[in-house]
Amino acid sequence: MAKLKPAVSDYDQSLGDPSSKTVLVEFGDYQCPHCGHAHPLINRLLKERGDDFLFVFRNFPLQESHPQALMAAHAAEAAAKQGKFWEMHNLIFDRQKDLDESIYDEFAGELGLDAAQLRADMDSDDILEKVATDFESGIRSGVNGTPTFFINGVIAEYDTTYESLLRLIDGE
Repeated sequence: MAKLKPAVSDYDQSLGDPSSKTVLVEFGDYQCPHCGHAHPLINRLLKERGDDFLFVFRNFPLQESHPQALMAAHAAEAAAKQGKFWEMHNLIFDRQKDLDESIYDEFAGELGLDAAQLRADMDSDDILEKVATDFESGIRSGVNGTPTFFINGVIAEYDTTYESLLRLIDGE
């Protein structure tokens, strides 16, 4: 059974209760239609049960099949430098079909970000390293597609339903 490597840390993008005994990690690709399907389910789970677990998102852009995924990951991580990772994360998934190189200035405007700083940060060494580190974590953890979920450090089965996510959180 595949194990999460490395363990969740402050380096990760997370939402929910950091002291929870339940940690759900998603390896996701911003252009993946299956991740796009899972996104509103995760948001619903966070809204309804966000105090019961910690949710972590790690970037796993599959560039060969999703050519816009890497830039989207860079944009989300760059938005984090302006305190808006989750807002950019949600906007990218909400507008998944619109992704191209020019959309991030529009997204920056919608989120009240400094667009020039966002662009600069998207190409910065620390953002490139963050996304590469997330991807490498996925490889080391046995991820070969998206979305892939881990619950408390162990790879988990997910059948594309809200109920399957609930079962993960509830330990069933």
